[in-house]
Amino acid sequence: MAGQGLPLHVATLLTGLLECLGFAGVLFGWPSLVFVFKNEDYFKELCGQDAGPIGNATGQADCKAQDERFSLIFTLASFMNNFMTFPTGYIFDRFKTTVARLIAIFFYTTATLIIAFTSAGSAVLLFLAMPMLTIGGILFLITNLQIGNLFGQHRSTIITLYNGAFDSSSAVFLIIKLLYEKGISLRASFIFLSVCSTWHVARTFLLMPRGHIPYPLPPNYSYGLCSGNGTMKEEKETAEHENRELQSKEVVSAKEETPGKGQKQEPRSFWSYALSRRFAWHLVWLSVIQLWHYLFIGTLNSLLTNMAGGDVARVSTYTNAFAFTQFGVLCAPWNGLLMDRLKRKYQKEARKTGSSTLAVALCSTVPSLALTSLLCLGFALCASVPVLPLQYLTFILQVISRSFLYGSNAAFLTIAFPSEHFGKLFGLVMALSAVVSLLQFPIFTLIKGPLQNDPFYVNVMFMLAILLTFVHPFLVYRECRTWKETPSAIA
Repeated sequence: MAGQGLPLHVATLLTGLLECLGFAGVLFGWPSLVFVFKNEDYFKELCGQDAGPIGNATGQADCKAQDERFSLIFTLASFMNNFMTFPTGYIFDRFKTTVARLIAIFFYTTATLIIAFTSAGSAVLLFLAMPMLTIGGILFLITNLQIGNLFGQHRSTIITLYNGAFDSSSAVFLIIKLLYEKGISLRASFIFLSVCSTWHVARTFLLMPRGHIPYPLPPNYSYGLCSGNGTMKEEKETAEHENRELQSKEVVSAKEETPGKGQKQEPRSFWSYALSRRFAWHLVWLSVIQLWHYLFIGTLNSLLTNMAGGDVARVSTYTNAFAFTQFGVLCAPWNGLLMDRLKRKYQKEARKTGSSTLAVALCSTVPSLALTSLLCLGFALCASVPVLPLQYLTFILQVISRSFLYGSNAAFLTIAFPSEHFGKLFGLVMALSAVVSLLQFPIFTLIKGPLQNDPFYVNVMFMLAILLTFVHPFLVYRECRTWKETPSAIA
């Protein structure tokens, strides 16, 4: 991998980070885009005669119907962002990298062109464009995560780095907002994003494999520019060979962990894991924290408008501050480094005490799960206090919590369940949590309607629900203790 191969791998890594940072997760910059849409009078006709112009310098009337429409669009888009993880993952597995990326480019380019040519009169097209934008973005992320396989022992760090870049791409909508305030039209910005698809196409054929990047990486592996005359058949055979080696290693590892001499542990089905208590509590943990994050992002513009008393200038300042803090790429790898360090520490203890390596790996997830819940609790507490300057701290806690959330989710599923079921369980937990995320719209309607714009009771409800998520790391900790004391209890 030296000489000619290394520069290509580095180029693939850097361009992949740029792709995720600039395009994949732009959905999370929704508050910045809502500010622009409101200035363009999108859905303004729903406000009737009483709501004054949004662009004035003195104030901004709170328009419930307009805010509800934007909240509904974000609810649908965020639902698709998670729910489509399962089918897009299947597309990637079945049709490989090139096909998956071409589908991503089609969805993304179509979405940006739709947004570019919408206006206040055709704002309803956002219901089509935003979900398409998220589908294209999640496919970009999925096809780039495999790049971690090129970097051996740093694989986990690269993967968490890509997840952080995915979150940080919310800054793109901030840039669009700032350009809009300088006189650059919304149409021009999104046409530019559409033109960038030529770069995605070039990267697909020059810097990405046709199939999958195997792990561990075989000798003399080549792809993209260096693939030469290599065929898909050769790449497939290489990947299959490596998969067989991995499976054989897993079998040996399983035998070492089997309780009792001469006993055979029957392989468990996918549904036995999907219906297990461990998976159920992990689903609760992910769904509650993710729902709070989505509700906060989807309603941030309305929240800031109320706190600022309708002062557009202050709303703009805090919207910019929120977008500036969304660089999860800076804090996402810390979660992976924490888990790797704890795993090495527990492995040393396991060698001394003869504990199960499986228990050791699971124990390393407990601090990460608990810390994610704690960060989210602090984030919810700060967001519940109606003091504008405090929201700077809220924004910081929000991005750190979100970065930890998705890294911990993927790491826990990798460690707590067999590798042959990881893809299905990951898709299932994301799809089910997406269904739960649909609750954000009725909750928003509840705040705007019966609660008369006072989110106090909803915030208290969420803080109690977040406290419930601490049950998950506690149960995992108890399970680890049981495994250490009685290795025969391993399931």
